[in-house]
Order: sequence, then C-alpha cells, then structure tokens
Amino acid sequence: MQYNRKADGHLDLLPNKNIDTGMGFERLCMILQGKSSNYETDVFSGLISKVEEFSGHRYHENPDTEVAMRVIADHIRAIAFSIADGQLPSNVKAGYVIRRILRRAVRYGYTFLGFNEPFLCRLVDQLAADMGEAYPEIIAQKKLIETVIREEEMAFLRTLDRGIRLMDEYIAKSKDKGEISGVDAFVLYDTYGFPIDLTSLIAGEAGLSVDMEGFNVELGKQKERARNATANEFGDWTIFNDATDSEFVGYDVLSLEGATLLKHRTVKQKNRTMIQLVFDRTPFYAEMGGQVGDTGYVLAADGQKINILNTVKENNLTIHIAEAVPDDCEGAFTLCVDAERRKKIAANHTATHLLDEALREILGKHVEQKGSFVGPDYFRFDFSHFSKMTEEEMAETERMVNALIRKNSPLEEKRDATMEEANEMGAIALFGEKYGDRVRVVKFGDSVELCGGTHTSATGNIGFFKIVSESAIAAGVRRIEAVTGEAAETMVLALQDTLKAAKAMFNNAPDLKTAIQKTLADNSAFKKEIEGYIAEKTEIMAKELTSKAELIGGINVVRMDSSVDPAMVRACATILQKEVKNFVLAAAFQYDGKPNLVLMYSPDLVAKGKNAGKDIREAAKFILGGGGGQPGLATAGGKNTDGLGQALDKMVETATA
Repeated sequence: MQYNRKADGHLDLLPNKNIDTGMGFERLCMILQGKSSNYETDVFSGLISKVEEFSGHRYHENPDTEVAMRVIADHIRAIAFSIADGQLPSNVKAGYVIRRILRRAVRYGYTFLGFNEPFLCRLVDQLAADMGEAYPEIIAQKKLIETVIREEEMAFLRTLDRGIRLMDEYIAKSKDKGEISGVDAFVLYDTYGFPIDLTSLIAGEAGLSVDMEGFNVELGKQKERARNATANEFGDWTIFNDATDSEFVGYDVLSLEGATLLKHRTVKQKNRTMIQLVFDRTPFYAEMGGQVGDTGYVLAADGQKINILNTVKENNLTIHIAEAVPDDCEGAFTLCVDAERRKKIAANHTATHLLDEALREILGKHVEQKGSFVGPDYFRFDFSHFSKMTEEEMAETERMVNALIRKNSPLEEKRDATMEEANEMGAIALFGEKYGDRVRVVKFGDSVELCGGTHTSATGNIGFFKIVSESAIAAGVRRIEAVTGEAAETMVLALQDTLKAAKAMFNNAPDLKTAIQKTLADNSAFKKEIEGYIAEKTEIMAKELTSKAELIGGINVVRMDSSVDPAMVRACATILQKEVKNFVLAAAFQYDGKPNLVLMYSPDLVAKGKNAGKDIREAAKFILGGGGGQPGLATAGGKNTDGLGQALDKMVETATA
C-alpha cells in the first residue's frame, strides 16, 4: 500500500508504505503446521472430527462431504461468536445475516450429511473447548448459544424438507430455460425461509441461475404492500423559523415558557388527521429507546390551549403530535408536560435499570437487555436467558429490586461523556443501539448504564416493584412485565381481595393452601367415582342398543335420536365397535341446543369398504355442518337442528346401500 485515494480520485502518497500479505490467523496456522488447507489445522480439526462423529461420514469421503463439513465448521464459529456478542438471529439487519449463515449450514448438513435433527447446537461444546480460553464469552454464554441455535435449527428444519422438494420441482421444470424464475425464488424466500443466496447456491449446484431481477420485483411488491398498509399522507411543512434543531430541556424542567414554534404540518392517516408541531426548545421527551413519548399541552400567546397527544423523534427533531394548529403561530408558547404521567414513566424506567442489575446478579452475567417498553402503567424488559425463570428466581429478583429501591440511591448522571469515559465508569451499553460521540451515563448505586431516557431523582421514589409475568418471546430471550408504585400497590390489593374471597369460600380456613389441596383431592376422587358410574351406564346403554338393532339390507342397524351427552355416545360406539359384528350405529340428536351426529361401523364392515368419516360428511349437510373421523367411527356437528331427522335417514341409507 502506498497511496490514499481521495473522493475525487486523486492519489496522495502515504508517509509509510506497507505490504498486506492477507495472512490471517488461519493461514498463519496452516503454514506453521505444514498443512495444505486452513481446515486441516487444529483451528478447525476438532469441529470437523465432531461432525464426522455425529454424521457417520468421513471428511475426505467425497467432495460434497468435504465442502459440507468445511461450511459447518466455519459457520458455527460465526454464529456462536455473534450470539455471544448479543446478536440474535432475526429477520432484520445483522440478525438476518446470522439467520442466513445458520440456514446455509443446516442445508449443507441436511443435504450432504443426512442430518434431520438439530446438529449445529451439539458443536458448541467442541467450539468452547477449542476457543473458550481465547474467547471466554463462548463459555459464559454456552447454554444460551446452544438454546438459540437449537431453536433456529428446529424452526428451519420444519420447512426445509418441503422447501427442498419444492426446489427440486423448480429445478426440474427450469432445466430447459436454465434459470429459476424470480417468482419461484420469492416463494421459497417468503414461505419457506430460504435466503435468496441459498436458493442461488442450490440452483448453481444444478447448473442453473436465478432470475434475480424477477425476484427483486416480487420483493419490491411485498415491500410496497407493507408500505401501503401503514402509509401516511404528509402535508408540507409551514415554516416560521429557519432553525434546524430543537433543544430538549426535559431532564431539568417539565414546563417551559417562551418557546418558539419553528414549523407545523398536517399528516393524514387512514382513520384520523394529526398535527405535528416543532418548537425550538421543549421539555417533552420524544418516544425513544423503549420509553413512550410525553403528553401534556401547549399554551399559545393568545391563551389557546392545545393538547399534545404524543411526542416522537424524526430527523433529530422532537415532534409534538397535537390535536390542532395554533391560531397564533408566531407568538411565544408555554409547553407543559403531564407531570404525573412523566413521574410514573420515570419511575418505571429507573426500575428497568434495577431489574437489569438484579437479573445479572441472580441469573448470571450472561444476561443482556434485548429490548424494553416503558410506559406510565407498566413496563416490560426483554433479556437473554436460556430457560424459564423459576418461582424462586422471580421471588429473589423481586426482593433484590425492592431492596435496591429502599436504598434510595440518588440519580448520578454525566450527560456529555465520551465513550471512553463511559467505559471507564463501567457503563452497560445496549447491544445494537447506536450511540453518538457523546453519551449520557445514568448511575443508581452500582447500576451504571448508557441511557437517554428520563429517570426519577432517587430509587426510593419508585415505591414498590412487582413482577406481573415472565415468558419467552424468542429463542434464548425472556420477557418480564412488571409494575411499580401505585400500579404495584393496586395489583397487591387485588391479590389480597382475591385471597380473602377464596378464604371465605373455604369458611375462612386458617390454612387455605391445605384446604384447597384437600378439595382438589376430594374432587379428583369424586371425578373417578363419577367416571365409574358413567362407564357402567355406557355399558348398559351399549347392551340396550344391541337389543334394539333392526336388520336392514342384511346389516344390523341401530337408530338413536334421544338427547345424550355426545361423549357418552362416542364411548358407547367404541364399546359396540369392539364387541359386535355386521353392526351400524347411526345417532342424530340435540345436546345443549346443538345438533350432533355419530356414525359407527363394525370392523368387518370397514373391511368391506365402509367409511364413517366419508359418509358422515354427506349427512352433516342437512344440519349445515361438517365433521369427519376414522373409517370405523366419525362425528359431526352443525347449526340446523331441524335437519337431524334427514341426517339420520341419510346415514342409515348410506350404511345399508
């Protein structure tokens, strides 16, 4: 290298020249170990040996197995390292790159090595053994990495077989043209999750290309449909001031006098019209980083009050969603945030920081925030973790967060820190979030995070924290929904009321838990006793029906039209099916106001070609319904009880034909 090429094409001589050998780590290992390929070095040999062990194939068995094992050994590293760094597979941006790489590896294993079950996840142990010392994150996040990869493999394998068969059909019909159509490639992409580069790869193996122009046309149509579904009609800005920036002062004040309106415009949506206002300064926090936007009102110089329904960010401008355009746009404005609502939002946002700290302490340092929603009534917090939290872990989390609240740690912040300063302070950054050259560091006790949201002045203001639910939202990602303050108090009081009502139902038993357990045990015993009575009654009914059989067309037929529990009729039919020959049970009856059909053929009739599942569908037309089942026993339901007689006649007619 000896020149620096400028944007205009001009070359400047570099003060220091160098030679780029292109010798990365793997190539250096290849030379030192005397190998002819990167994949024969000990960087990859452990992984390839595991793939041989799992698949039963040998690396040098043939060119296809060799390429497949190389792809798998290479791709598992990229996938695992990315997940360890916090990037999960998804359908957007970097997450989609990981998903594409993973699916490419799965396809090679499926096609050339015979893997029909998740196998990449089984390689994580070997990767941790090979790379864990140099890359300890692999060991720390091993369980999460395995879980995420396994879920991704299972999801793709469910559609891979059908997709491959469809691809074979496309290849067969495209042999003459030498090209897979863009429409077909898009079906594979949109329906079966085949990344376009995977389709191109498979097509290339068959000596075909893919109509990328046609594929992009179909992709464009899909994007256009998505845009049209959420399209807004934006009016032109009416500009009153040439300033291009708006200053946020809402960390310090919730009301501001003397603000100047810079511009406004009208936005038409499908069902409503919104007014957007931009001021030179504002205390309104714009929806960002999971925190909802502020609401409140503005006062014009002439006294006109306009409600602010939401606040959003666009092109670095704080945009106030208003219910009307001010009559006087050139006077000074007073901007007032809904202080009570902001107070609740700030408390919930601070609670997310305390929850993050508690989860990292209780579950492990592998926990990383994956997203959040912070509103006035509740908040949710998404985080990386490989399994469902136990009741004990959730209880311990609640205790720790509430202990941190009671410490009443004050808010400490550095609003204009460099990333270097933030790192020195030990600030936690949200993976995938874009930060500028200057960042805001928020500290509550030992909790230190990069955050632009609004917070309470001290943790004690949160009052009380209570988890509402814990659930899975993606492979390796859990979600906690929680409430604080007044909302948490309301929840606890509601739980107490429920507990009091439950105790009253059990005559205020001193030990409610024992009383409930006893009732459940008694209920289970009674249920078994009732099931016994029903079984006896069903046996009696089966015998009675057998005695009522009439011979029609050489077949013993029982008509049944009395109102009985459908479950009992089915049980009775099952008994008859096992015990009698040359027998048909045709039942058409009303139960709970709804028409029901049951048709049973004895096994010998089924052997002769009778099919209850097929025949009952014809009869079900008379009750405006449908049904089906096995050749020997089928059921149907419908809407028209007046058609029960005709349905019964139809079943008998078909059975004896």
